[in-house]
Amino acid sequence: MTRLPLRALALAAIAGIACGSQETERAPAPAPAAAPAPAAPSAVGGALGGAAVAEAQQIFGSRCATCHGPEGAGNGPGSAGLDPAPRDFRDPAWQDSVSDTHIEQIVLYGGAAVGRSPTMPSNPDLTSKPEVVAALVAHVRSLRTP
Repeated sequence: MTRLPLRALALAAIAGIACGSQETERAPAPAPAAAPAPAAPSAVGGALGGAAVAEAQQIFGSRCATCHGPEGAGNGPGSAGLDPAPRDFRDPAWQDSVSDTHIEQIVLYGGAAVGRSPTMPSNPDLTSKPEVVAALVAHVRSLRTP
């Protein structure tokens, strides 16, 4: 009986790898954030406390930058062997294609939870820190290039 759930998990992992993080992917299941995405970070950013922002910066530097790089280019030291390569947060097309909720879900639950690469780990310790997660989302949004 335990083989069936393991097979299902393996198939889900393979599907996540197949989806990857390429520019040609279909938009994720959550509604595109064309309107809410630009407004949400500024609205959230104004309500964030300094401690949450400082903790988010520390987390980005120690957890996210390892693969995504300090500037969010997807070229961190841990990215060398990853396939698909980590997301380039600077990409305006990607920024326009995802909602803040989608970014939050990836941060909290990992890539496989939203049909992306299972190599993107979850951060369950942040589920009780919504302000920190909001600050991480705002930081990812701030990396967008014009």
